Amino acid sequence: MRFTTVDYIIFVLLLVLSSAIGLYYALSGGKQRTMQEFLLANRSMSFLPISLSLLATFQSAVAILGVPSEIYRFGTEYWFLGCSYIIGLLIPAHIFIPVFYRLRLTSTYEYLELRFSKAVRICGTVTFIFQMVIYMGVVLYAPALAFNAVTGFSLWGAVLSMGLVCTLYTTLGGLKAVIWTDVIQTLVMFAGQLAVIIVGTIKVGGFDQVWNIATENNKIAGVNWNPDPFERHSFWSLAIGGIFMMLSLYGVNQAQVQRYLSSRTEKEAILSCYAVFPCQQLVLALGCLTGLVMFAYYKINPSAYPQDISVPDQMVLYFVMDILKDLPGLPGLFVACLFSGALSTISSAFNSLATVTMQDLIKPHFPSLTESQATWLSKGLALGYGLLCLGMAYISSLMGSVLQAALSIFGMVGGPLLGLFCLGFFFPFTNSIGAMSGLAAGLVMAFWIGIGSFVTRMPSVPPPPLLNATSVPDFGNLTTTVMSTLLTSPTAKKSVSGLQKFYSLSYMWYSAHNSTTVVIVGLIVSLLTGPTKGRDIDPRTVYLVLPKLLFFLPERYREKLRYGVPHIVEDEHSPPHDLVTEKSCNGFLNGNAKYSEKEEMEEKLSGFTRSDTGHSYVVQETSL
Repeated sequence: MRFTTVDYIIFVLLLVLSSAIGLYYALSGGKQRTMQEFLLANRSMSFLPISLSLLATFQSAVAILGVPSEIYRFGTEYWFLGCSYIIGLLIPAHIFIPVFYRLRLTSTYEYLELRFSKAVRICGTVTFIFQMVIYMGVVLYAPALAFNAVTGFSLWGAVLSMGLVCTLYTTLGGLKAVIWTDVIQTLVMFAGQLAVIIVGTIKVGGFDQVWNIATENNKIAGVNWNPDPFERHSFWSLAIGGIFMMLSLYGVNQAQVQRYLSSRTEKEAILSCYAVFPCQQLVLALGCLTGLVMFAYYKINPSAYPQDISVPDQMVLYFVMDILKDLPGLPGLFVACLFSGALSTISSAFNSLATVTMQDLIKPHFPSLTESQATWLSKGLALGYGLLCLGMAYISSLMGSVLQAALSIFGMVGGPLLGLFCLGFFFPFTNSIGAMSGLAAGLVMAFWIGIGSFVTRMPSVPPPPLLNATSVPDFGNLTTTVMSTLLTSPTAKKSVSGLQKFYSLSYMWYSAHNSTTVVIVGLIVSLLTGPTKGRDIDPRTVYLVLPKLLFFLPERYREKLRYGVPHIVEDEHSPPHDLVTEKSCNGFLNGNAKYSEKEEMEEKLSGFTRSDTGHSYVVQETSL
């Protein structure tokens, strides 16, 4: 199967349009001359483009290939993942976003220094960079490799065109260009998937026929209430385990939080979280419907089933090229859809990596950098990460099946990072020693499970080396959503026990298990090494759950549940948009110095940071 001229034109148009958006924002407005504009779009974005950008970052190219394959092989049980979306977005909207936004952060990991210490901040940042650098080359290489195998399109031509265009518009246009290209790419993704579903349904004979064939072949799954955590998919693993997955993605992931922080107001940031919910449900439905249509088509046309598929994810592209081959332009539209998923994910990686490197690793050590120097350095970092991505794509091409093991491990880093932030938000007595110990334990657990699971599932006969990487899910984006394509097969279950049983833990519980490990170890170590006193905590860095849940208790009991953390009281009479403190908490300020990164951090700690919420606050210490 080969592309027609019309297909090439549509594909090239996507790349040209993405580059044009980057050039437009490089030459208009403030021309990306400040870090605020380059990294945070001048905090001027409205909720709708942000929500579509959040969705585009969520919807990677590998997910577009992986979800239909999952439905084709195992049925619609995966669809119940949608149950986790609402709670997985409500918690970030009403807990994480308000705290991050009011602290006026640029990097998510600044929070870790405000709450714990600089060492914890650096540990979190390095962990995130390690994770993202590993995955961004794969998310560029894997879809290009699958596409090359099915269509004969130049492998490195696709890799270089995507990588260079993405680097261009991210470096020139900053976050604003990334968000608006995400909007265009999201629309292209919707159009491509809809085209496949509509044409495929017509070829099968209508949606009723698709549904009947799926029902007759037991592809329409009921609710599996089995609470066994070793059950691959159940209502509990998808609904509850999925919540932890969503929190690691939408609650504390730098790529997503950076979009919230680019909102013009806190309300817009929260609205973006609400707006992305129906879009996510639509994306999940489109992926699942594509899988059902594909199953029905091959059931009716068994002779059309491709015999030379190395891995399941190739099946989607074979199916698309088969049903759209007589419709010039539509194969190109789906390829544009596929590569839109890759572009949106990679551009988010470049921008977020440049942000955390600048804010967490460079600025603290070079406080004398001028605004212009810092902005140019941020652009240089985005360019450098773009070139590094191309290098990682080349390395991915050499690693073969070893790459699957690497990605299954590094993809689970989201769980430990979520646990680290939960320690800070919900447990005011935890200290920096506990936080670092918990993170280390969580990462060890993630590596242990990842290596053990991969080794125990390795086939006795090595699989063909061709195209192994195409089944690797985009963990930096979906955490472990499509990990099932990699780690499972439809073979009969074997009776296992001991560590073998432990390694067969459902992939949907990985994020929950690893984040819980961080919290438990962090709590124990904090108690053993001397818990932090409530009066030493900036109240804006914690979310006190118990006083809110037990609101019906008498005031004096709820005060005890605050653990001595000072109150934040809204002050309607103070000058608007400022955060002021009535009494500085112990240990917050260590003297005045020339304004620098240090003083900026001290202001955040003391509560003097400006806010766009339209309210002012006063910190009051509580005497029990």
